[in-house]
Amino acid sequence: MPREYQYPFELRHLVYFREVARQLHFRKAAETLAVAQPALSRQIAQLEASLGTELFVRSRRKVELTAAGRVLAERVEPMLRGLAALPAELRALTEGETGHVRVGFTGLAMATVLPGILREFHRRYPQIRLELNESPTSAQLAALAAGEIACGFFHPDATTPGLRTRELLREKNGVLLPADHVLARKASLRLKELVAVPWVLFPRAHNPGFYDRILAAFSKAGATPRIAEEVWPRANAVGLVRAGLGATFMCPSEASPLPEGVAFRPLEGPAPESRLVVGWRAGGAQDPALESFLEVAAPNGFSTGKN
Repeated sequence: MPREYQYPFELRHLVYFREVARQLHFRKAAETLAVAQPALSRQIAQLEASLGTELFVRSRRKVELTAAGRVLAERVEPMLRGLAALPAELRALTEGETGHVRVGFTGLAMATVLPGILREFHRRYPQIRLELNESPTSAQLAALAAGEIACGFFHPDATTPGLRTRELLREKNGVLLPADHVLARKASLRLKELVAVPWVLFPRAHNPGFYDRILAAFSKAGATPRIAEEVWPRANAVGLVRAGLGATFMCPSEASPLPEGVAFRPLEGPAPESRLVVGWRAGGAQDPALESFLEVAAPNGFSTGKN
């Protein structure tokens, strides 16, 4: 055994010492520990010999801790409490009641389904810590592949090998305009009417599938978008629309409530469709804390086999 793991005493010596230090009475401590008093005295003597110092001052009238005994008592108490709690902590970890889960998400997820998932998850599993990181679909897929996040809320282009997913949202987009824009007076719009409007989108590399669906919808409507800005994250696009710099696409689910200065209008005819999934790595040993999270996030698409 490596030298750093070789100790001149055993755990029982520390347990016996803690009880004598607590009661400062060998007979009462022996009764509590259910051992004979002479055996307890021998164990304490062995501990003192192994440490090379006296831990108690003994007299016929009383037992007192030495300075070394007080220091040892201060160190032993939290250590023994930690060891006593360890089985329950490990059981809770194994059963998915404690732990740490890294989660990626997009702005659409946070604007629609994710707050409700987080609220329910924290109600059920208050001891599990979630580490949330907003990132685009492309970054989440790379992070999932590298094991940097445990699961993500993203917008898929197609089936991704090595991942399991469950669809959470699929909606036809409408358009977000400055509230004082002339087209905001209409109840609904068509893409053809928006040819002259500058568009605030996002870099195609962040979500190629949705970007291409936008271009396809314009093509189907016989129009070409005038893209003025490409920004990320999502909140920046909404901010630019509020500033009057253009329009952007938005799902009906994220259009309420809206900030001041913008107006949402549904689109008739061709319109791009948003798809949101929760995804996690397929196969291999699952983290119990992740399993607990997925029970809430994907209740019909994930089963842990727990009772």
